[in-house]
Amino acid sequence: MREDDGRSADRALLPAVPVGLRRVLDLVVAGEATNRAEIARRSGLARSTVGQQVDQLLGRDILQELESGESVRGRPPRLLTLSPRAGTIAVADVDNLETRIAIADLGGRILARDTVLVRIDAGPETVLELVCDRLFALLERSGCDPDRVRQVVMGLPAPVDPWRGSPLRPNGMPGWDGFPVAERLRTRFRAPAQVDNDANLMALGEAVHARAETPVLCLKIATGIGAGLATAEGRIYRGADGAAGDVGHIRSLGGGTALCTCGNVGCVRAIASHRAVLLNLGIPESTEEDPLHGVHELAERVANNDPPAVRALRQAATEIGELAAMLVYMFNPRTLVLGGPLSELRDDLLSGVRAVVYQRALPLATRKLTITTTQLGAASALHGAVALATGDVFSERGIARLLVD
Repeated sequence: MREDDGRSADRALLPAVPVGLRRVLDLVVAGEATNRAEIARRSGLARSTVGQQVDQLLGRDILQELESGESVRGRPPRLLTLSPRAGTIAVADVDNLETRIAIADLGGRILARDTVLVRIDAGPETVLELVCDRLFALLERSGCDPDRVRQVVMGLPAPVDPWRGSPLRPNGMPGWDGFPVAERLRTRFRAPAQVDNDANLMALGEAVHARAETPVLCLKIATGIGAGLATAEGRIYRGADGAAGDVGHIRSLGGGTALCTCGNVGCVRAIASHRAVLLNLGIPESTEEDPLHGVHELAERVANNDPPAVRALRQAATEIGELAAMLVYMFNPRTLVLGGPLSELRDDLLSGVRAVVYQRALPLATRKLTITTTQLGAASALHGAVALATGDVFSERGIARLLVD
C-alpha cells in the first residue's frame, strides 16, 4: 500500500464540507459569480442557503464583501471576492545554479518574487534552509502573516515521488535521493507541502496561466532534459512512480560514446542539453563572478553569430527535435513548449525543433500541433506551482482545512 503523507488521517480528522458551501466558494474563486444573487442564480441554491454559506465564509475571513461603485436601483451591489486574510501560498523552483521563489494569494496572483543564488549540489539541508529563510523574508516584506501560509510547493530538477515528497535517484544532486523535502517544508511552514518535478510544473503553468491549448507537453532543456505533460483535464501526468518525463536518458542515434551522468553513453542529455552545448564549446557553466556565466556567454555568442556556437545550437536542436517527434507520437499534445536556457535562444532552437518534428511525425499527430517557446519564461514553473497549490487549497480537503483554521 502506498504511503500518502498522512492524508488519509488528515481526511479522517477534518469535518465534511457542506455541498452548498463548496458550490458557493467554487463560483467565487472561478470568477463566475460576484454577488449573492448571481450565486443563487448559477448554483440553483435557495437565497437563504446562499446567505448562510456566504456568512460562514465571511466569518472565517475566507471571503470578503465590498461595496461596489455602481448603483443598482439606489442600492449599490456588494461584491464577493477572496479575502486577503484567507492566506497565501509559498512556492519555489529549485534549479542547479539558482532557485526562484514567490509568494501568491489564494487567487493565484503572485505578490512578490525573488531569486536565491545557491547551487543544488550544496545539498538539501543547505538549499532548503536558505530557500525557506528567504520565503519567510518575502512573506514579511509583502506584509503577509507567516502563520496563514496555506500551501507550500517546491519544484526540483529530478524525478520526484509526489506521494512521499522526495527526489528519486537524481543525477548531479548529492544527498538529495530520498530526502524528505515535503516533510521539511511542512515542518517549517506548518502547512501542507507538495514537491514535484520542475518540467511538470512548467507544463501546468503554461496550461493554466498562459492558457496554452491542452494537452501541453513541455520540454525543459537545461542541465538535463526533462518533459512534463499537463493533460486535457489540467492534471499532471506523473506515471506509476513519479518517473514519467525523465526523457534526457533516452539514447540518441547520434549520441555515440558521449558519457552521461547516469553512467550510460549516448543519452540525449549528454549531447543536446544546455550543459552539453557549453561543454562542447569550452564555456564554463559558472564562475565566481557570475554564477550564470554559461547562460550569458552562450547567448552573447549566438547573438553575435559565432559560427561554432550557432552550429552547436543547431545540432542540439536537431537532437531535441528527434526526441520531441517521438514524444509527439506517444502523447499527441496540442501544444509543445520548449523551456530552459536554450529556449531563450528562440530562433535557432525553435526552427530546428519544428523542422525535425514536422518532418518525422505524421500529419495526424501534427496537423493541429503548436510548437513554441514558453510564454512565461523562467517563471513558468512558479506559476505551475501556484496552480498546483490552489488546486489543493480549494479541494474538499483543503476547504475543510480553511474552515477549521
